Amino acid sequence: MDMSTTDRRDGQSWGAQIWATLALGLPLVGTQIAQIAIATTDVVMLGWYGTAELAATVLASQAFFVVFIFGSGFAGAILPLAAQAEGRNDPTHVRRSVRMGMWILLIYAVAVMPFLWNLEPVLLALGQKPELAALASDYIRIAQWGMFPALMMMALRSFFAARSRAAIVLWSALIGTVANAILNYGLIFGNFGWPEMGVRGAAVASVVSSSVIFLIMAGWALYHPRHQDYRLFQRFWRPEWSAFFEVFRLGLPIGLTILAEVGLFLAASVMMGWLGTVQLAAHGIAIQLASISFMVPLGLSHAATVRVGQAYGRGDMAGLARASHVVMALAIVISVASAILFWLLPEPLVSLFLDESNVDAAELLAVAVPLILVAAAFQIVDAIQVIASGLLRGIKDTRIPMWIAVISYWPVGLSAAYGLGFGLGFGGPGIWAGLAIGLGVAAVLLNIRFARRHLFLDVAKA
Repeated sequence: MDMSTTDRRDGQSWGAQIWATLALGLPLVGTQIAQIAIATTDVVMLGWYGTAELAATVLASQAFFVVFIFGSGFAGAILPLAAQAEGRNDPTHVRRSVRMGMWILLIYAVAVMPFLWNLEPVLLALGQKPELAALASDYIRIAQWGMFPALMMMALRSFFAARSRAAIVLWSALIGTVANAILNYGLIFGNFGWPEMGVRGAAVASVVSSSVIFLIMAGWALYHPRHQDYRLFQRFWRPEWSAFFEVFRLGLPIGLTILAEVGLFLAASVMMGWLGTVQLAAHGIAIQLASISFMVPLGLSHAATVRVGQAYGRGDMAGLARASHVVMALAIVISVASAILFWLLPEPLVSLFLDESNVDAAELLAVAVPLILVAAAFQIVDAIQVIASGLLRGIKDTRIPMWIAVISYWPVGLSAAYGLGFGLGFGGPGIWAGLAIGLGVAAVLLNIRFARRHLFLDVAKA
């Protein structure tokens, strides 16, 4: 039997690969967009409410996100482990990986609470204005309780994605997004007869919406006939230490990799805060637009991990190669389209976040538009590097990619951002150009790593 016949039998033809990637990737992309819509709603409505409130929430929400995203690395470890077990038709190992991943996430959520509660002195030590630090503290001391449902829903997302059953992840995220928008509108401004809570209202809305998403997903895993055989929550208290440490060993480098990138953007926010409140608020708008665009390749990177992981679990190297080529091509096409949109329509995009009655609106627009133009330039390299990371995770290669990320984002990216922004005096656009340089270096090195690892796997298989 020739290779083309084998590919058709296994559903690994190019057409089948494209369809399978889209069928899994589109719900995951939609989920990412729905989840970022929660943060975007906060930014938009707080931008209507006041510049100081917006700037403070940018600081607090990014601090929350940094802590959250490091923890989500352990949820990311669940994905390749469960996907490879699913490829082997081994539901027992799927259950063990998910359950022990949840254990780790719960322990982590408890451990980070003291840091989040004491965010205000940290921001003051980083040179932020006292009034902004106080408002950020008001937000985070409520929002931090959303860490528990947010991390647990990430674990369940990995479970559903590994089983190629990601539709419920999308629907639950959409419901949570709608709930967040309604609660924000009522609690930030005091509409519907509710109390006017400002930044505290946005925090309450975020906690409730995360809880809604988690409860819907947990109920689906418990009661839907397709998933009942996996018995995720049966004897949940029972430890399975081999799976626990497997998730931990794989998840720690993933968390550090993600933290390296997110920390770079947080450092950029701190540097923008040094330039002024309006510059920081404009940065918040620009980063939100860039984040929305980034959700598409990020969702596709999860699909890449699943598709490559399942092929790896089956021992199907031809399917693995085709899966990687398909998802990379899709991500590049979409990122090019996003970049063109940013270049052509920067002012209308920024204006979506502004209330014309805000006295700072014109200045915010003038500061944010150059940032959007620079953000457009790194859409493509950002997509390439995140897809490469997803492909490497699919074959459980996380340690070397972690070091690649740390070096690319910090010694390279952060130094370039500071040098261009302050050393050469380019300000905000210079800081953002430095981010692009770090992402570009990561994109090159991670793809070289995957090419070499794939060649090694081919030789080993032969």
